[in-house]
Amino acid sequence: MIRTATADDVPAIRRLIRDLAEYERSLHEVKVTEEQLRAGLFGDEPRVFAHVAEHDGRVVGFALWFLTFSTWEGVHGIYLEDLYVDPGVRGHGYGKALLTELARVADENGYARVEWAVLKWNTPAIGFYESLGARPQDEWSVYRLTGDALAKLARA
Repeated sequence: MIRTATADDVPAIRRLIRDLAEYERSLHEVKVTEEQLRAGLFGDEPRVFAHVAEHDGRVVGFALWFLTFSTWEGVHGIYLEDLYVDPGVRGHGYGKALLTELARVADENGYARVEWAVLKWNTPAIGFYESLGARPQDEWSVYRLTGDALAKLARA
């Protein structure tokens, strides 16, 4: 079952974020708290959204996303920040169902795209995404401004 996340799902979403980070060899970088997730997802003006996958009443997967805007298309899109399904239930269609739900949200709202990043070494995910018709945007490189560089530029 795929559904919109509720505030009660926050502990499970945080657990899955940590599981994803461990899989991506980056658990030490996870700083998010349940309070931050609750505020981001369910505060007065949420700017991030989530759907969850349930198996036997337990949250086993999630998709966390936010809106983007295409200046060329003139409409919003969805940026999928994280998609993760517990390894024990992979292959049962939960990942596809989560992406299908995001595609439905995009289509229903007239959004131009659903996009995300994937680690180059994550060949199982790449194969899965390509099986759904997603294609890499090889002509683009992702840049990130963070930490000291962000603070230095902000003070310039």
